[in-house]
Parts: sequence; C-alpha cells; structure tokens
Amino acid sequence: MSKSVKNYTFSLPIDLLSKIKHYSNKGRIPSVNAAVKEAIENYVKTVEKQNLYIEMKEAAIDPLFMDDLENAMNDFSHTDFEAIEDREKQ
Repeated sequence: MSKSVKNYTFSLPIDLLSKIKHYSNKGRIPSVNAAVKEAIENYVKTVEKQNLYIEMKEAAIDPLFMDDLENAMNDFSHTDFEAIEDREKQ
C-alpha cells in the first residue's frame, strides 16, 4: 500500500459508527480510522479476488489465451517429467 495518505469524507450509519467508537474507546481497536482503513483494505482484497476470478473465467474461453497456455505447457512438459523422476529417485 501507498505510504502517502489523503483525507476523505464519507458517511456511515450512526449505529455502526457508535459501535466502532465504542470498541476504540475500550481499546479493542486502535482507532476509528484504523477500523475503517482495515475494512476498506479487506473489501478491496475481496474485489480484487473477484476480479481475478472473472478475468480467469474470461481467459478460459479465449482461444488465443488457451493456445498460448497449451504451447507453454508443451514447452515445459519435459521439465515436469524430470521433476517427477527426481522425486521418485529420492
């Protein structure tokens, strides 16, 4: 993540903000800001994973991508067999 920060104003439901403040005051979380930051970071990770899943589904039906993938697998297939042989010798 970037070290630089920017202030941003947003709205939260009062009951949610009250809960976050309560946990901050009790020392359960470092601060309201830390809780919001962590929640947004987790949300972004989830969205990124979902996006990757969608992109992989799209790639799986892309003939050019699948041809490239098959060619790469064929190019390295001999190393796969070498690794299996090495493992069996141990």
